[in-house]
Amino acid sequence: MRDRGPLRALCLPSVPGSEPTRGGGLQDDPLSICLLLFSRNLLDLDTFSKSDPMVVLYTQSRASQEWREFGRTEVIDNTLNPDFVRKFVLDYFFEEKQNLRFDVYNVDSKTNISKPVSKRFLEGWRSAQEVLRCVKRPLELLVTLDQTPSSSGPQPTLLLPLHLLECPACAPNSLFLFLLGCHCWDLQKDFLGQAFLALGEVIGGQGSRVERTLTGVPGKKCGTILLTAEELSNCRDIATMQLCANKLDKKDFFGKSDPFLVFYRSNEDGTFTICHKTEVVKNTLNPVWQPFSIPVRALCNGDYDRTVKIDVYDWDRDGSHDFIGEFTTSYRELSKAQNQFTVYEVLNPRKKCKKKKYVNSGTVTLLSFSVDTEFTFVDYIKGGTQLNFTVAIDFTASNGNPLQPTSLHYMSPYQLSAYAMALKAVGEIIQDYDSDKLFPAYGFGAKLPPEGRISHQFPLNNNDEDPNCAGIEGVLESYFQSLRTVQLYGPTYFAPVINQVARAAAKISDGSQYYVLLIITDGVISDMTQTKEAIVSASSLPMSIIIVGVGPAMFEAMEELDGDDVRVSSRGRYAERDIVQFVPFRDYVDRSGNQVLSMARLAKDVLAEIPEQLLSYMRTRDIQPRPPPAVNPSPTPAPEQP
Repeated sequence: MRDRGPLRALCLPSVPGSEPTRGGGLQDDPLSICLLLFSRNLLDLDTFSKSDPMVVLYTQSRASQEWREFGRTEVIDNTLNPDFVRKFVLDYFFEEKQNLRFDVYNVDSKTNISKPVSKRFLEGWRSAQEVLRCVKRPLELLVTLDQTPSSSGPQPTLLLPLHLLECPACAPNSLFLFLLGCHCWDLQKDFLGQAFLALGEVIGGQGSRVERTLTGVPGKKCGTILLTAEELSNCRDIATMQLCANKLDKKDFFGKSDPFLVFYRSNEDGTFTICHKTEVVKNTLNPVWQPFSIPVRALCNGDYDRTVKIDVYDWDRDGSHDFIGEFTTSYRELSKAQNQFTVYEVLNPRKKCKKKKYVNSGTVTLLSFSVDTEFTFVDYIKGGTQLNFTVAIDFTASNGNPLQPTSLHYMSPYQLSAYAMALKAVGEIIQDYDSDKLFPAYGFGAKLPPEGRISHQFPLNNNDEDPNCAGIEGVLESYFQSLRTVQLYGPTYFAPVINQVARAAAKISDGSQYYVLLIITDGVISDMTQTKEAIVSASSLPMSIIIVGVGPAMFEAMEELDGDDVRVSSRGRYAERDIVQFVPFRDYVDRSGNQVLSMARLAKDVLAEIPEQLLSYMRTRDIQPRPPPAVNPSPTPAPEQP
């Protein structure tokens, strides 16, 4: 009888093939970024001493655009130049605009928002909730134990989210707090200033450090806030190994076995999680599998002594793969193969129980094992790699007359066109990683004045010598101006602008620059052969291409260029890397008409592949990130005047 083993519960491929070399089928976790905060030359609002500053961090909801408190620093007494110890740890997503707000407050002892409350207050908590229901204003109060050492032990502490007291509508709550004997906080008096910026701006700053001027107090210089971003260290090693087997059990009636391996990581509760599958080697009892790579955190979660279980199966076309046997090891034991071969016995527990003379079901030998450090996107950005953003916009006649509301280029006074939304969504994120904020912008498929020459690569700012526009707003301004001056015509050619960006990318191959080309188009491409050739050539360069399709057209040709399923090829030559990402904009339009949400959805999808595409180029060229520029994370403050 065939031994099916435990594999029936797994979702394994029903056809032979190799697995991805990285990740082993696991999704990559987001990077964790630690923000360190410093302030300089703050306002002094205290009469007999200096301010006692504290910073409150707010994050903005992508859907509602509301600000929500994320956390607070400690209060530092009597200084205008605080170096805060408490840090903020945030998940970082390159493809999202993660807006942050930093509010700085002066917290005096008699107006402290973290105020010990009496036992009477805690006993009256139920009554307090009843009062709040009467005034129909929910007050989000959090009672915790303050662990600050004191003679009487931990004290109950009332913590008030600041945004509740900023809103005039919360006046009943403030009155209620006053009636409870708690001091109300006069925010107009104790507010020291605020700063707005995106997390990407901090990471994209020189040495992942930025300084912003605090604003918000009319007629006053509020000082500055300095932020430094650090990626939290974790296990980022990549293990590469190769295994073979010898004298495996024969499972097929008319032939030998078709073996493959399944790797499992053990969990804290004793269960196992699949983390990698090898390819199937057909019709052999002595297979040699291809080398593969897997993150060490996926294999053992950074615990070098954690059990790793490896099952050996015989592949069957119907998916009912036959269990041959298993063995266990650990990352520490696997790593010994860097100096010597390691041989494991493959055991089938059922056979071992039934047959007294059972020895094993074959052996598996670890032929090689090596470990490399996996660098992240943030490592390269911190080392000075710049993202150079270029825009190319379709000016063909199929878009419709820009003066008519039915046109995809229609300049409505009330809302942005699909072209403008796509440009703004992608550009506003990428600009945080470009220090000069100058972006080349081109149009294609138009007749240019005065002679009516058809151009497939004309600068939107009408400056052939310098096509750069200042910031995304400058690109939008040039785009709108071009719509007023050129005649939409055709056909739709991509190759000229792809080759233009590729020529710039070919000049810098040391990893200091990476180019991202955004093409926004409405229809069928007219130079598919030339475009494929241009993409194949560009795939060996530090370059990525994003194509956004707008309008109702069918975009089958664009799907072909994307290369997710079949790598783009031209004249028998395949693209070295997958560098093209295509999406139809209509898939991201919010049904309620919320343009901000539509742009956020689009940016999240089209930009998600850029970090991995950059990393794939760096890996193929063996380019390591440069050390971050030497900066003083906590600049020496100016002497404070007594």
